[in-house]
Amino acid sequence: MGIRRVVPDFQSSDLRSSVEFYTGLLGLEQVMDHGWIVTLADPSDSTRQVSVVSHDASASVLPDVSIEVDDVDAVYAMAKQLGAEIVHPLTDEAWGVRRFFVKDPDGHVLNILGHQ
Repeated sequence: MGIRRVVPDFQSSDLRSSVEFYTGLLGLEQVMDHGWIVTLADPSDSTRQVSVVSHDASASVLPDVSIEVDDVDAVYAMAKQLGAEIVHPLTDEAWGVRRFFVKDPDGHVLNILGHQ
């Protein structure tokens, strides 16, 4: 299993203000906008990203971090084997990702995903 990217997910009560802050402060550019989550990236390396999120379209909790892997099913199986708490089931989402949410031992919610 390989990790492709790790993206912090910051909860935001005002997505537009958050986008303006990160683009102005760090020079990040918007690379995705679903209306409830906006991802910003470094123009010189699109794998350096930050997401701001107001809510989640299909999950009842917000993740603290999104981790894209090359085999989400293998990571899901490992999470189950470890007895980790799954807080959003393995799901094929309408926006082209397969993902699940899992809590780490300190309660941080990880969005483990793979693009379809």
